[in-house]
Amino acid sequence: MAPDTSPRPKRRYARRLPVEQRREHLLDAALRVIARDGYESVSIEAIAQEAEVTRPVVYSAYDGLEPLLHALLDRTQRRALASALRLMPQPGGDQDVAEWALEAYAALLDIVRKEPDVWRPVLGLTRNAPAVVRDRIDATRELIRGYLSDAFQEGLERRGDTRSDSKEVDVDLLAHLTLVTAEEFARLTLEDPDRYDKDRLMATIETLLSSFTDR
Repeated sequence: MAPDTSPRPKRRYARRLPVEQRREHLLDAALRVIARDGYESVSIEAIAQEAEVTRPVVYSAYDGLEPLLHALLDRTQRRALASALRLMPQPGGDQDVAEWALEAYAALLDIVRKEPDVWRPVLGLTRNAPAVVRDRIDATRELIRGYLSDAFQEGLERRGDTRSDSKEVDVDLLAHLTLVTAEEFARLTLEDPDRYDKDRLMATIETLLSSFTDR
């Protein structure tokens, strides 16, 4: 039998990247694996395949899976907080608190739709998240809740009427309601966008906010 002389397919090599760019590339790949398959499926091999690189390339950027996942967790927390801060009103601004809250809700829904892989883990939509991830998410939520409480307090006081009276409007409760509603509506827009379109969600948000702020 004549030997097979057909050319062998060339092995694909990863394009050389600066180390920081390579790390970001690998974190993006890990995030896609987690968002699609859950935390139980993430491994060095899975990340390498997703990133279309070899395992040694992954190990050249991170010492192992745990440091890589911690880096991903740090990056995700930074992005979530940065998004939240961009939605907060400017201190001393003159925008009405209800108008600001509605715009913030709308902007958040747009952000979540634009970057679903980033927000699925944040919103608890990935399977088998380890305790360290859940703890970090809880800590981030507490920070955002505090920002919201301060924003509502300042906004209601700016109105200069009895609606800023804590006996009528509990800003901590309003901040909590705003946060959990935003999280749940963001989940709905990812899980069932046809049923829960933006207009439907925003109409409900406006009704909820008016019950607190239009008294």
